[in-house]
Amino acid sequence: AEHPLLGAAVSLADSDGVVFSGRLSLASHPWLADHTITGRVLVPGTAFVDLAIRAGDEFGCDLLEELTMAAPLVLPERGAAQIQVFVGSADDCGRRSVKVFSRVDGSNEPLWTQHATGVLGVVDDLADTKFDATNWPPPGAEPVDLDGCYERLAESGFAYGPVFQGLRAVWRLGAELFAEVALDEGADASGFGMHPALLDAVLHAGAFADGTADRGLPFAWEDVSLQASGATTVRARLSYDERGAVSIAVADVVGRPVASVASLVTRPLAVDELADGGGRTVGRDSLFRVEWAPVAEGTDAAPSVVAVVGPDGGLAGTLRGAGSDVAVYPDLAALAVADGPMPDVVLAEVATERPGDGVVDGVHDMVTRALGLAQEWLEEERFAASRLVAVACGAVGNLAVASVWGLLRSAQSEHPDRITLLDLGDGAVSGAVLSRALAQPEPELAVRDGRVLVPRLARMPVPELRAASWEPRGTVLITGGTGGLGAVVARHLAAEHGVRDLLLLSRRGMASPGAE
Repeated sequence: AEHPLLGAAVSLADSDGVVFSGRLSLASHPWLADHTITGRVLVPGTAFVDLAIRAGDEFGCDLLEELTMAAPLVLPERGAAQIQVFVGSADDCGRRSVKVFSRVDGSNEPLWTQHATGVLGVVDDLADTKFDATNWPPPGAEPVDLDGCYERLAESGFAYGPVFQGLRAVWRLGAELFAEVALDEGADASGFGMHPALLDAVLHAGAFADGTADRGLPFAWEDVSLQASGATTVRARLSYDERGAVSIAVADVVGRPVASVASLVTRPLAVDELADGGGRTVGRDSLFRVEWAPVAEGTDAAPSVVAVVGPDGGLAGTLRGAGSDVAVYPDLAALAVADGPMPDVVLAEVATERPGDGVVDGVHDMVTRALGLAQEWLEEERFAASRLVAVACGAVGNLAVASVWGLLRSAQSEHPDRITLLDLGDGAVSGAVLSRALAQPEPELAVRDGRVLVPRLARMPVPELRAASWEPRGTVLITGGTGGLGAVVARHLAAEHGVRDLLLLSRRGMASPGAE
């Protein structure tokens, strides 16, 4: 594979992609022990960047358009981790997906943990990534005191050993930082695009952007390119935007470009993401379920001015009884032309009845009304600072409400903090409980037995699955069932598990190639 962290590269039989494989351990790569976070050895995010760049080299893709870190890779004190770097087929623009996986070496567990996913492409223009590294340090830049910097980082949980202690000097010039970084003499840069410890040390300069020694873990990289390999001493410019994202330009000591990063977003260190005792529990911690947790009482103040639009099933009277100032309007159009400032919260009952005999027509009508409400809400500029609370009764087990909820969740993803979903259950709710629900800055709420609940993800234990435990009773539903993969699943269920009743659903139905 021609990379220090990889052993082999294998072309795929059914596509023009490639899988790179390797084995990481503290015995084979002892320098990784110098990257210790909260007492655990983590493979640095910069290593995943270098792996992705190496994978792109295989296909002439010299730009890592994006790379998002999904989970940290913790190396065990003993043993090793198997890694795979998967590169998919090219799309119409020549881009390829890239993914990095791992599992414990020698494990019988068939599942792999995905650590990073991204897109490989081709560089168009690097003009904005260059800077003058020959006039060094930059005129007017103020030096930053680095005395004890790595000791302070260690106190924050980032204990870097000699290989990763590459930061030599930092200067501040306005909103930009300039850093000089050198690779430890004991580290070998050969084979790497840019040694992970060298690039990681460049990021250390960002820990002092605001005068503190706190830093996060790399999370989302955009437009990373490598112009030269084998560098051991570099000069870097770090520029921060209003979001806290940093763009990085790296050059060697004579000013030649080495690497550039258009944007890097970090996130705070989450200790609970790291497995106890070293090494991730692969495959057994990847399934989650939704649990409804009660919110603490008295934590937020209810909005003082509330509006109810459309049919009022008693919400206005309930809130007035709790002391809120409530105005009622026949629809959003009437509210939009009302005098005075807009209310903080606007309630609209979107699904309070169950469809009758014409279930499909009833669901369609209810979803259509909800779509019109959401579009009108988001298009009106006067509502921009207000929050719409869509109220339903009995979302659980109600096909119509579930369809409305699915539509509005899509709207929420496109317009965060503009819409809240509130399920009142049987509809009987006190003014105090309803006011407490409206005070919560949550995208979704439910009221049950006088309590306000919010959905939270919880890990779900995975039982051991064995073929013999399958009892093929009833009908098995396969969505996407008339496509190629659906056909494989259907045949497998029939041949291996004795399933005799199969219902295959898909968007194209019998028009799918090979469906008949």
